[in-house]
Amino acid sequence: MKILKYLKKKDWAFFAVGVGLIIFQVWLEITMPEFTEKLSSGISAGSITMAEAWKNGGLMIACAAGSLAAAIICGWFVSHIAADFAKTLREKLFDKISEFGSEEMNRFTTPSLITRTTNDVVQMQMLVAMGLQVAVRAPVMAVWAICKISVSDIKWTAAVIITVTAIVVMLAVIVGLCYPKFKRIQKLTDDLNDITRENISGVRVIRAYNAEAFREGKFEKVNTAVTKNNLFTARTMGLLMPVMTLCMSGLSLAIYWIAALIMNDISGVAAAAERAQVIGEMAAFSQYALQVVGAFMMLIMIFVLLPRTMVSAKRINEVLNTVPAIRYPSEDPTTDMVGCIEFKNVSFDYEKGGEKCLEGISFKVEKGETFAIVGATGSGKTTLIDLIPRFYDATEGEVLLDGVDIKEFTKETLTQKISIAPQKAVLFKGDIKSNVTYGAKEEPQDDDPRISRALSVANADFVYDLEEGIHAEVAQGGTNFSGGQKQRLSIARAVFKDAEVVIFDDSFSALDFKTDMLVRRALKEELEGTTVVIVAQRIGTVKNADRILVLDGGRMAGIGTHEELLKNCPVYREIALSQLSKEEL
Repeated sequence: MKILKYLKKKDWAFFAVGVGLIIFQVWLEITMPEFTEKLSSGISAGSITMAEAWKNGGLMIACAAGSLAAAIICGWFVSHIAADFAKTLREKLFDKISEFGSEEMNRFTTPSLITRTTNDVVQMQMLVAMGLQVAVRAPVMAVWAICKISVSDIKWTAAVIITVTAIVVMLAVIVGLCYPKFKRIQKLTDDLNDITRENISGVRVIRAYNAEAFREGKFEKVNTAVTKNNLFTARTMGLLMPVMTLCMSGLSLAIYWIAALIMNDISGVAAAAERAQVIGEMAAFSQYALQVVGAFMMLIMIFVLLPRTMVSAKRINEVLNTVPAIRYPSEDPTTDMVGCIEFKNVSFDYEKGGEKCLEGISFKVEKGETFAIVGATGSGKTTLIDLIPRFYDATEGEVLLDGVDIKEFTKETLTQKISIAPQKAVLFKGDIKSNVTYGAKEEPQDDDPRISRALSVANADFVYDLEEGIHAEVAQGGTNFSGGQKQRLSIARAVFKDAEVVIFDDSFSALDFKTDMLVRRALKEELEGTTVVIVAQRIGTVKNADRILVLDGGRMAGIGTHEELLKNCPVYREIALSQLSKEEL
């Protein structure tokens, strides 16, 4: 019910029209047994004329045709509601996921979010497409038909009540058995997507280590679990139709048997007329009884879909009701400073109360300064960088940008002020131009000087050697480019944005020493006045920075110039001597 609030006003209007059509359709079907009763009674008594037969038969055909027309029109409205509902849910999910920070992405995981936006939404669409009609039609049909048969012999009514009770009990048992399995299936589907995604994206590594059998075993384990759960639910749900058929056949037999008992008790002068009337009532009652049971048969469709849909609705609501840990204000603060970064006694841990990844970090980067961060693997360099664009919020302390806490900036302003080339160079399917100009408010022309400048600074002149130049195709993930080429395009994208602060998170690791030197030289010349933050492993990459921050186990081990740190910081000196000789240093 919570998720149905996402139906639009137009959808509710269509639903109201659909309900009217369903009630009209049910009225026509409920009316048909009356004509059947007249025909059966007249035939049994031998008093019917051809005119009456044509009249009653024609009215039955008219009712059936009207019911068919109402069903077709209602189906069109409901299909429109279901498709629009699915569209709305996907839009809501996409918008919500776009608001997620790294914390929420890590909690839900990518495969699970993919399943929720595809498989789970499809389950909801199927329920709306099939369920709205059945959910209205079945109760209306059942109540109306029961009202019609309640005036008949109590024995007939009792037979219907017993049959319906048996069906309800059977449905409750089967749904109770299948619901936990459906929850398990959705979780296993996430796992199956996760393993499949790993097998495809990591196919080169798998082949290099001859690990096909190992990966196949992991896939087979999850796939077998999915298969077993699906088989259980399918077999259990498969019991519904045979049991329903048994109930309907038993009900028909009970109706004929009760009619025979009634007719045996009839005697006297008017026995023939009374028997003819009983036969007519029996024919009409049979249709009413089958309509009641048929209504519950239609409900089976709901109960087949409902358990799995309930799980899907819960999973969708989990995403839609998630409040991102990082919230942005609606208005920006006023500040006269530009390109200034300051950390004030900042500490951070991923698990809120767990072991701190960063502790007591304090430093200030002035406008136009080149600031470098070095440290051993796992020392917290990338974590520290992630706090500046608010991928995470500091657990303790403050991160200031232009003298203002970054939490006070709107999302749009913060992203405009900061440009980042991430540790892993990410390219999107398209062409080189669309990747370099990614995020531009308006698509620039091919001869825009900003594009050539960005490519020049990143030393990505290889682009112009390609046959199609900046329109050369980029495969998904940039798999048609080398690691160094992807990093240079990622650097060009960061430069093109022309932000106050440009962050390079270990973005030079795949570059050879010559290219590394050329890129750093171009950055120094072209980004004069821009604050540059560089995270790197190579001493050669950072030694010319204005200042260098050294991290060791999430704490500051030193800060200063290259020469100062060589003298005063043992951690930095150890890193430097592991890469260069004393003479080279």
